[in-house]
Amino acid sequence: MIKGWSKSDWRAKPRVQMPDYPDAAALNAAEAQLGKYPPLVFAGEARKLKKQLALAGEGRAFLLQGGDCAESFSEFSADNIRDTFRVMLQMAVVLTYGAKVPVIKVGRMAGQFAKPRSAPTEMIDGVELPSYRGDIIHRFEATVEARMPDPQRMLEAYTQAAASLNLLRAFSTGGFADIHRVHSWTLGFAEHDKAERYRELSNRISDALDFMNAAGVNADTAPSLSTVDFYTSHESLLLEYEEALCRVDSLTGQNVAGSGHMIWIGDRTRQPDGAHVEFARGVLNPIGLKCGPTTTADDLKVLMAKLNPQNEAGRLTLIARFGAGKVGENLPRLIKAVREEGANVVWSCDPMHGNTIKSSSGYKTRAFDSVLREVREFFAIHKSENTIPGGVHFEMTGKDVTECTGGLRAVTDEDLSDRYHTACDPRLNASQSLELAFLVSEELSSLRDAGRRIAL
Repeated sequence: MIKGWSKSDWRAKPRVQMPDYPDAAALNAAEAQLGKYPPLVFAGEARKLKKQLALAGEGRAFLLQGGDCAESFSEFSADNIRDTFRVMLQMAVVLTYGAKVPVIKVGRMAGQFAKPRSAPTEMIDGVELPSYRGDIIHRFEATVEARMPDPQRMLEAYTQAAASLNLLRAFSTGGFADIHRVHSWTLGFAEHDKAERYRELSNRISDALDFMNAAGVNADTAPSLSTVDFYTSHESLLLEYEEALCRVDSLTGQNVAGSGHMIWIGDRTRQPDGAHVEFARGVLNPIGLKCGPTTTADDLKVLMAKLNPQNEAGRLTLIARFGAGKVGENLPRLIKAVREEGANVVWSCDPMHGNTIKSSSGYKTRAFDSVLREVREFFAIHKSENTIPGGVHFEMTGKDVTECTGGLRAVTDEDLSDRYHTACDPRLNASQSLELAFLVSEELSSLRDAGRRIAL
């Protein structure tokens, strides 16, 4: 346990990006009710993920983290969960083949209900309203009443998260994740007339699976080919929710965040003496830390010491989010800070948040080419620094949305209005996500062929 730490200590620290609930009694009642509910995840699962992340830090595994920018109550359905899970499985197979190491699958799911915002208010049709901060806090509709924080929505978020986890666990172990089935879906993608560069890799994966089957290695003889470990994660933003689901592990006496297997601290809430860092430092879960252009080396050193005082492998993942063209001026100085401290970290690339632009048609979007450029810059810097690129972090969906431009199917600015469904930030659609996995696989394969430790 962290000596002298309690799950409510964050309340005495400066808080940012959190709502002010107008009815204190209603908030207390909602927290009390939530505190009686079972945890959504368990300490043993969080410890297992931490061990796997430790391997990613050594180049013996690779982290794939992806899912919604902000989960929606109205868009919640079994089909949406299935489709995003399916695409992540496809991406994982492609990445596994390129890296030749296990891929750790972590969804931005079953808890990603709150979002930080760059401004407290926004203008909608000439009316200034509180910025939308996620369905766990208030409704999306553009009215003053809808944007009023409502603590009862935490209970609805819990119910949706529990249902999501129930379905994800069933998909993970019930045969849906069989590697042959997953790859057959990928072959369909590779049949696209512009996917010739990906067809060859798909065929090589097919040959490998055929060889394994001929050698008697299949779902009957190796059950691991039909089941997967799948974990959930979210930004630990709404601390009333996090505290209410925090539990004590009966085996170790440590505190565990029962809201998700992995939680992360955003670039806007990483103040070393702030409430979000205070909460995260006391739980045993793996912790992610978003690192943007304003992250200083000194702040990073303080944060690493606070969040991982025992320098535990797999405990801390640094999620770099700089923007295409800015990786070279920012990532090396943070790598230097990590080296100077001798810190155990997993380096992951979030190429989404630094590449958001406003399109000519007025929609907030991200260009596929910019996302890909940042990923390639991330790998290039790690190659030059002789460090390990341990993972990637995408905002994505299994739906056929038109929110990010470019990719194999060439979504244009004019197409954005066709299926622009996000409640907050633009997401890669299923085709763009899988295409990106092929391109990242090429980067991983290149590192392996160059004798990098990622291939160990």
